[in-house]
Amino acid sequence: MFHIKQLELVHWDYWRRFSLPLDAQIITIVGPNGSGKTTLLDALRTLFGLRCSGKRDFRRYVRRANRSFAWIRAVVANRPGSSGKRPFFPCLKDEVTLACRIRRAGGDWTRDYAIADGDVPIEALEANADKAVEWVGYRDYQSRLAWGGLTPAIAKVLALEQGDTDKLCEYSPKALLELVFDVFGDKEVLDNYAAAREEQNNAERELAALGLDLDRLRAQAEAKRLEADRYLEWKQLDDEALALAGEIVPRLEVAELVRDIALARDDIARSRAERQRLDDELAALKARSATVEAEKAAADAQRKAARSRELDAEKDHLAAHDEVRDFDRLIAERSALRARLAREAGEAAVDLEAAYARADARLLQLQRQEREAIATFEEKTTQLRAARDHRGPPADPEVSRFRARLTEAGIAHRALAEIVEVTDPAWQGAVEAVLRPYRHVLLLAREQDRHAAWALGEAERFRHFIVPELETAPPPAAGSLAEVIRFADAVPRWLADLLGRIQRVDDADAARRLPRETEWITRDGYHRERRGARHLGKPADFHFGELARGARLKQLDADMRSIDARLQKLRPELDAAKEEADALRARLHGIEAAQLLAARAEAFEAAEAALPAARARLTAAIAARTDAKGEVEAIDLRLRGIDIEVDRRKRDIAGLARRITELAQEAAPRRREQARRIQRLRQLRRGMPAEWREPQANQRLADKYGDARGARAELERLRQRLAEGDWITDDTVLTLAGRLRADVGEREAQFHERERHASATRQITTEARTAYIAKLRATVRQYGKNLRALGDLANVDVDCPVPHLENDDGGLSAAGLEVRFDFDRKGAVGLNDGEASGGQQVMKSLILLIALLMDDARPGGFVFIDEPFAHLDIANIDRVGSFLRATRAQYLITSPVTHNANVFAPAQLTLVTRKKKPGDDWAPPIGLIQRAV
Repeated sequence: MFHIKQLELVHWDYWRRFSLPLDAQIITIVGPNGSGKTTLLDALRTLFGLRCSGKRDFRRYVRRANRSFAWIRAVVANRPGSSGKRPFFPCLKDEVTLACRIRRAGGDWTRDYAIADGDVPIEALEANADKAVEWVGYRDYQSRLAWGGLTPAIAKVLALEQGDTDKLCEYSPKALLELVFDVFGDKEVLDNYAAAREEQNNAERELAALGLDLDRLRAQAEAKRLEADRYLEWKQLDDEALALAGEIVPRLEVAELVRDIALARDDIARSRAERQRLDDELAALKARSATVEAEKAAADAQRKAARSRELDAEKDHLAAHDEVRDFDRLIAERSALRARLAREAGEAAVDLEAAYARADARLLQLQRQEREAIATFEEKTTQLRAARDHRGPPADPEVSRFRARLTEAGIAHRALAEIVEVTDPAWQGAVEAVLRPYRHVLLLAREQDRHAAWALGEAERFRHFIVPELETAPPPAAGSLAEVIRFADAVPRWLADLLGRIQRVDDADAARRLPRETEWITRDGYHRERRGARHLGKPADFHFGELARGARLKQLDADMRSIDARLQKLRPELDAAKEEADALRARLHGIEAAQLLAARAEAFEAAEAALPAARARLTAAIAARTDAKGEVEAIDLRLRGIDIEVDRRKRDIAGLARRITELAQEAAPRRREQARRIQRLRQLRRGMPAEWREPQANQRLADKYGDARGARAELERLRQRLAEGDWITDDTVLTLAGRLRADVGEREAQFHERERHASATRQITTEARTAYIAKLRATVRQYGKNLRALGDLANVDVDCPVPHLENDDGGLSAAGLEVRFDFDRKGAVGLNDGEASGGQQVMKSLILLIALLMDDARPGGFVFIDEPFAHLDIANIDRVGSFLRATRAQYLITSPVTHNANVFAPAQLTLVTRKKKPGDDWAPPIGLIQRAV
């Protein structure tokens, strides 16, 4: 783009005539407010066909001069660019004169423009003797300037208002993208896209009109088709009504009678079978009811026994309570006698009596130990005799009581310990450790007794397993724990599996040779399984096999010897205690209280010794009474359940009896109804064609109409519909419908042809849009490159990503150019997001503005900037000045005289404007200050 080298004004505002050299990069126009800075720029804007600032126009300025004409002339550069073309070709000189002549014509002002090759003065332009200068109008002149680089988009940018230098950064992303494309874009690409879109719109409008015509024809064809369908529907209904009356109803009546006869026959048979089944069920139910009655009688007997036990427990409780009360009374009486003895004979007598009491207590204690030892000896003797006479494990009270219940219920069973025999004494402890949780497992002789046994186990809260599924143990694996065990009978499968998978090892170190997952046990009972290894603990008492029985016999014999030795040691101590007690009793003789104490010492000591046991018996009696009461309550609860079961069975018996009676009452009417159906069938079949009896055809009719009643209802409905409906009965409507259907087909073919044409136009539009998008992307990349280059000059990081452009009109219309600036590494800010300061707004607008003028094909250009330093501090003024010096554009900058002197630092040429003095006709000429190079 060109730049300005000289400006001459004649009769412009209050200036009469002057010429200014403008051949510098940065020109500062300085002066007070109202001195003509903007007036000078508006002269340049008028010369270049731009809009003046604010609400002003060129007429305002020429009227002030009070003359009939005005001139604006500028000499601009016309040097070839990088492509070799000159901006104002066919002008071939390095300088070109641009002139604007303004004249009054008929009360209004007109302006003409001229472009002359070389530096042509105003007088030569006015004379135009050789007709070398061609005066043109405003529009043609703008086109010539646009060819020279002053495009309408740049013109809009150059026409920014005074003080609006920062308005570019207030553009929306969409508006900025449109401006950038106006400046850099290829107009031919845009015109091709617009032409393709117009062609597409025309094709689609034509297609829409053809579609409306086709829809109207389709509506006519559809109306005639509906009339034809109405005729066909009438014809179908009439034919169907005739068929129903003459054939379908009779056939369905016969088929329905045949079906009803078969169903009734089956129903009668089922009723007979049901009655027989109910008779059998009633007999079985009565038998089961008798069983429940028997169970109730047994429960009543158990309740009587439990109630008797409850009464006995109550008596025992009362007796134990009285016994504790008597003992407490004796101890209280002894305390009273001791207090009396202390009053009568002094404290020495009390000490003597206390010594006597201790001696007598010692004697009673030894006597009690002797009795307990004798009782224990007798108990061990009884156990030894029982162990010698009886084989099997030692008895457990809970297990014995439950086994007695099983025996009373007739459930044969055995204990697991009764059928297990350990063949190797060395492994007895390991076997006992593994089988300790299963010592009291009970094995049922008959598997069918399992539910009865489980019911007893639930009632008794039996904590051990009751196993009904038994089988012969398989041969043991070599080295397993099962190898040292022999079973006398069938055992649970899980027990055989447990013993069969455990391997015997001498110690844990010997298990190293076994596979990783092998389960093993040592002689000492150290067991390894899938969860890990642990010691099971070696039981002190053995339960399984003859070895266990022998160990128990040996232990009982050792216990008896120990008790006998204890008795031999105890008897001399007993004799000495008796002698001491007799001597103390003699010393206390003669004191009444002492005599009473001595006389009843044995009773007192016995009471004191027996009191804990009496209290224990009272506690046991309370527990026994509670247990007996709980047993009675449990039996009462069971009796209530049995009563409910008896009532339910009685209701079931009554219901079955009632159902049997109903079946008997329903049988006779069913048989009579069946006879009537058979007679009616015979009447209908007389004279009926054979094909009417075909079952499959009749089934299809039944599927369609249901039954004869449904067919008759359908016939009546059809007749009513034929009578009431508005029907088409003329068959010519079929011919008209076919003709219109053919016309619709022909018109649809034409529509499809136009639709293909519209599709082709859409494809062309898509291709043109693709080219437009490609050019738009290239334009944005070029503009982003210019922005980054200017940002580097201004020490500002500028980011201008290429927008996402969809290949459709909606995406293009919504696309925008997002530009972000990073000042002083404080974070990126957008175009107009309110984050930037006033100075940063100016810097952003300058970068956006100058980037529009950076064209590699047409470098240079000029920029009008009104008061860019209005919002800047001193540091930012220097920063903007350095930035302007670093660019290649020509700048005409206005600045009021109130600014800091730093605004003049970047200027090579400074124009100084002055106000017109009052009374003068013309304003003073513009002063000129040029920086020495």
